[in-house]
Amino acid sequence: MASGRHHDRATWVVCLPFAVLWWPAMGLAGAATAGLAFLLGGLLLSPDLDTRSNPTRRWGPLRLLWWPYRRLLRHRSLLSHGPLLGSAGRLAYLGLLGFALSLALAPLGGPAPAALIGMAQQLWRERQPLVLAALVGLEASAWLHLIQDGDPMPRRWR
Repeated sequence: MASGRHHDRATWVVCLPFAVLWWPAMGLAGAATAGLAFLLGGLLLSPDLDTRSNPTRRWGPLRLLWWPYRRLLRHRSLLSHGPLLGSAGRLAYLGLLGFALSLALAPLGGPAPAALIGMAQQLWRERQPLVLAALVGLEASAWLHLIQDGDPMPRRWR
């Protein structure tokens, strides 16, 4: 199993080649989106958010947002380290936090939850290829993490 430092180093090293893969099909915007998503996935939305780790510390004071996530999931569980499921779970968790925050701030003049949903739908309609590149970048960084950890499918998942 790789250390946090090795995960970080690999994320930085693989980011540029991963971005360049998107250049022929999507140009600079696609390459930049995929590369940035890969970096964000590896450095901020890592599967290791289920432990006290470098990605957790990078959230600074907002790391407290990940406390319930850490308490609910065992390290290397299918829900945190599972292919596709892990990234989807972290994104869903952030979405639920954003929805809860918008509910709390709506009476104070913040955006209503329906407005946020509308913005997400509009982003999907207008920038679908870039959104897909970002999602693939996030998932690819999670796969890099799993490969570095060794067996991407631990015995307890089988």
